[in-house]
Amino acid sequence: MSIFRRFVAPLLALALPACAPIDAPPANAAEAYHGPAIWEVADKDTTIYLFGTVHALPKDTAWFSGPVERAYQQSNELVTEIPLGDASGEATQIASRALLPQGQSLRDMMTPEDRKQFEAALVSLGLPIEAMDRFQPWYAALTLSLLPVTQAGYDPQSGAETALNARSDDKSKAALETVDQQIELFEGLPQKTQLQFLDQTVESVSTATTTLDAMVARWMMGDPDGLAMLLNQDLTDKMLHKRLLTDRNARWAQWIDGRLKQPGTVFIAVGAGHLAGKDSVQRQLRKLGIKARRVWQ
Repeated sequence: MSIFRRFVAPLLALALPACAPIDAPPANAAEAYHGPAIWEVADKDTTIYLFGTVHALPKDTAWFSGPVERAYQQSNELVTEIPLGDASGEATQIASRALLPQGQSLRDMMTPEDRKQFEAALVSLGLPIEAMDRFQPWYAALTLSLLPVTQAGYDPQSGAETALNARSDDKSKAALETVDQQIELFEGLPQKTQLQFLDQTVESVSTATTTLDAMVARWMMGDPDGLAMLLNQDLTDKMLHKRLLTDRNARWAQWIDGRLKQPGTVFIAVGAGHLAGKDSVQRQLRKLGIKARRVWQ
């Protein structure tokens, strides 16, 4: 997950490496919780909850309950990937950075076969084939990630961050990254990598909704390992994986390490893909000698 939580967020988590075995509920738990996963990091005067979100959900998805709800109610600070600000302002900032230089065309950058597939994908989504000509490949890829699922009823305004923010009047707020930093994650990619990212997205347009259905089902079951396996199908580029996932998770673990030095109860909400797999935030914390405990009840 993120800057695209309202309009291109559903597949931002993208890909994860091979998974570790799923956390098992404690044997003495009389009635283990069945819902989205949440973890706890704590010392004598600080508790930090780690909650993996889905940035766009079908309306009326009932996920806010059990240990997630209790942890949120107990927290006095909400931390998200970027500040929960004005969506229209973010959209304007993204669009201004996403444009190609004057005189360049996205389709002209493609091989004939890739262009043919790209145009077919646009038509299948009800768009004219020239709709994305003025935009950089990364922006076209993110847009094509969103359109099929929004057309199928997934709503970024129903995403977990939006719901948490609506309940946050009594909480202070912080963010792990800035809007500019998240734009740079994609804008700073080499053009070849951007085009590969776009080509992979085009190939997944027809299955995007069924894939996200499966991801949300795993998320609702509290199965981060199953979610990681699904996400792992969408990305093989090592540079993109490192840039979007591994490096960010390591930086966020450092942030958590620093935050533990201040008292309080903190609820961190980031894309669920960051909390599963061998390079997860929890694994990065372990490298720092910090243990994250799965909360079951």
